[in-house]
Amino acid sequence: MAASLLRTCALAALAALAVPALAAPAQAPQPAQPATVRVDYLHTGNALSESYALERVSIEPLPWPGDLSQAIDRTDRGNNMVEVVDPNTGAVLYSRGFSTIFAEWRSTEEANRISRGFEESVRFPKFDKPVRVRILKRDERNQFSVVWTADVDADAPDTVKKQGPAPARPIPIRVSGPSPQKVDLLVLGDGYTAADMKKFEADVRRLADKLFQTSPFKERANDFNVWALAVPTQESGISRPSTGQHHASALGTRYDIFGSERYVLTLDNRALRDIAMYAPYEFIEILVNNETYGGGGIFGQFSTAAAANPWSNYLFIHEFGHHFAGLADEYYTSPVAYQSTGARPEPWEPNATALKDPAHLKWNKYVKAGTPLPTPWPKEEYETHSREYQKVRAELRKQNRPETEMDKLFRDDLAWTNALFAKSQYVRSVGAFEGANYEAKGYYRPEMQCIMFDRSETFCHVCADAIAEIIDLYSRPVPAAK
Repeated sequence: MAASLLRTCALAALAALAVPALAAPAQAPQPAQPATVRVDYLHTGNALSESYALERVSIEPLPWPGDLSQAIDRTDRGNNMVEVVDPNTGAVLYSRGFSTIFAEWRSTEEANRISRGFEESVRFPKFDKPVRVRILKRDERNQFSVVWTADVDADAPDTVKKQGPAPARPIPIRVSGPSPQKVDLLVLGDGYTAADMKKFEADVRRLADKLFQTSPFKERANDFNVWALAVPTQESGISRPSTGQHHASALGTRYDIFGSERYVLTLDNRALRDIAMYAPYEFIEILVNNETYGGGGIFGQFSTAAAANPWSNYLFIHEFGHHFAGLADEYYTSPVAYQSTGARPEPWEPNATALKDPAHLKWNKYVKAGTPLPTPWPKEEYETHSREYQKVRAELRKQNRPETEMDKLFRDDLAWTNALFAKSQYVRSVGAFEGANYEAKGYYRPEMQCIMFDRSETFCHVCADAIAEIIDLYSRPVPAAK
């Protein structure tokens, strides 16, 4: 798309969504979208109990960006589900699956010792009457049940109806059409100073281009809008407490979440939402202006990636896979904060299974006749190599060695893995390969390699299908010309 045409489309799209302080030429009238309601609440507890408390209800400055004809989520993803229902009839008006940082923290050792609270939010289109908001949680039967309800009247006096000026101007990166017909991805920046703003925009454009060069995003690129927004920081980079680096930022993103040196999240949900609300979005990826390898992703919340790392392309896409489609990590030899219970329930994630019933494998349509389940692969040889590789990796981090040394280790490891797997009979097959979901035994992944398993560049068939299903939930196909 030519730059002038992109700018015209972007201004029109932003104007339609009422972004403050942006002017646009007159456009043909579009059907009015309802306002966006956000419910902020506290989610507190420990390994044994949890509770919820309403914090505030607010009207965001932009109309609802989503497709009102796709109000109900039937993908069955996430640890949780939000339902907005008619309190008189019980009819579900809107629903979406999601996961939470609280649920991840609850699986750590710390949750056995103390209680903590986490801010969370749910967003939905404003209805013309009071509604009941229900938070559902997936139970041991893999079914959702209600754990909290709150009656919400968006027109009530205590609803926050007026927001302040935007802290930064949203930048249109890719505009394919009106937000209700497209997936709106907002890329936020953290750790970028005022002098770094050109670098931020270049980082977003580079990584968005890489995303849309990767299937299945490549084939569905026209179903996406991409926006960028960053509130400048005083110093370049974000906090990395394990090395004594502490930087202030509006988003509060940092490394070392839950004691994992590579895990990057923000725990300040209020700050995140109060900045993101000034651009159209359904999904958020936070780029941090750091060289150190790291990232994170929570389904339905946000994902993060270190933009200055040599592996930023991989990080951006891998972590977005978690956030966008609820994909499980397929690797299992890297240390994580997660504490295994030894149980092996069937995961809700589409790309991992406990294989309790091989005849009804969830991705059975991709398995060719004659492929054994479980599927053989050079697991023992891989694990022997991986144990040595992880020792070297840990020592490099312990000594705070230059990132170039970590980069070389990663490249050598991927080359070794590619050479090993190339000799396997089932290297290009879909089956059930033991080792996934952080566990060496009892969980299985669909293919030997995938972006969710190692630093390769391709999603497996199952992950690609799961991504496409979410794209379908948020985008509306454009009718073919007659």
